[in-house]
Amino acid sequence: MSKPLEGIKIIDFTHVQAGPACTQLLAWFGADVIKVERPGSGDVTRTQLRDIPDVDALYFTMLNSNKKSLTLDTKKPEGKEVLEKLIKESDVMVENFGPGALDRMGFPWQYIKELNPKMILASVKGFSDGHHYDDLKVYENVAQCAGGAASTTGFWDGPPTISAAALGDSNTGMHLAIGILTALIGRDKTGKGQKVAVSMQDSVLNLCRVKLRDQQRLDRLGYLEEYPQYPHGEFSDVVPRGGNAGGGGQPGWVLKCKGWETDPNSYIYFTIQGHAWAPICRAIGKPEWIEDANYNTATARQPHIFDIFKTIEEWLADKTKFEAVDILRKFDIPCAPVLTMKELANDPSLRESGTITEVPHKERGSYLTVGSPIKFSDMKPEITASPLLGEHTDEVLKRLGYSSAQIANLHKQQAV
Repeated sequence: MSKPLEGIKIIDFTHVQAGPACTQLLAWFGADVIKVERPGSGDVTRTQLRDIPDVDALYFTMLNSNKKSLTLDTKKPEGKEVLEKLIKESDVMVENFGPGALDRMGFPWQYIKELNPKMILASVKGFSDGHHYDDLKVYENVAQCAGGAASTTGFWDGPPTISAAALGDSNTGMHLAIGILTALIGRDKTGKGQKVAVSMQDSVLNLCRVKLRDQQRLDRLGYLEEYPQYPHGEFSDVVPRGGNAGGGGQPGWVLKCKGWETDPNSYIYFTIQGHAWAPICRAIGKPEWIEDANYNTATARQPHIFDIFKTIEEWLADKTKFEAVDILRKFDIPCAPVLTMKELANDPSLRESGTITEVPHKERGSYLTVGSPIKFSDMKPEITASPLLGEHTDEVLKRLGYSSAQIANLHKQQAV
């Protein structure tokens, strides 16, 4: 089956996570992604956090599947010539270098446009161009702090907290993929390429929009009724950390289940929605609460919310997280077990859907990776192994018109 992005040629000039996450997604959907890497070393994640000596690390393999690897020394004339030819025949170049790196390499946007007026140059930045911090180097946790996520995550009596989810890196890559696809559609209409840029700060803030909502409500009201601090606590003039409270106006909390004393993940997340109040009361054996004026509205419940959660925890005490959810879902109560990475890795439903997939690798053997989170009715993306360093160099050079002798000479020049 042909894939929607077949025929789209992408130069992947990215490293670590944000850029590679973007180009990997496009490769899953059929784009021909050529990862340009430094001879001898390649992407730094090939060697970071290794679990097998002298083999590409999982950090690399899980972000670079379905790609080709071309080793190229762009500091040498021979390497620049190859890159020029590659630009002329490609549709998109994706990069996440520091500010000005492409210019110093000899490939400013104006020159790229001269080589290929239809080229789309897509960039990951720490901060948007013109921002007063646009010269700062940004990593995942830096972006979470700069984008507002850290200040609103964690508990009110503790420090700002970083999320384990890659809000700064992979999230930015997803935003950039949307930008690239939009620019490709725009090019179909205008015939012209353009620059696309996504900053890590902006991408994190985009996912924190409900907290920006809350800041405006706080400015107007002086309190936030769905936060644990209401009505007994105090609010300052900034959105507080809310612990495990629900962020959408539905009170929720992480509650202990059977075995929590020895298993740090024997918990469920339990949400109290207004329309589910009667089913909740029936499920936990408190039918008298349904019509009780102290409990029968969200406003009435809020002052007692932690007493309610305590009662639910007492009901959970003899049930595992899986037993509890199996009971509660029959009552249509929003909840979920707190799942570990090990439980997710072995989840048969995720294996069946392709969300978790096992991929054979030439050197490390099979490894698990995350497959496409986007599902299609007429396509199931096939996930293939990440490339070895320089694995496709000769193939790409031949496609660009280089002879065997020229390829051998280029290898010699890059090895010097």
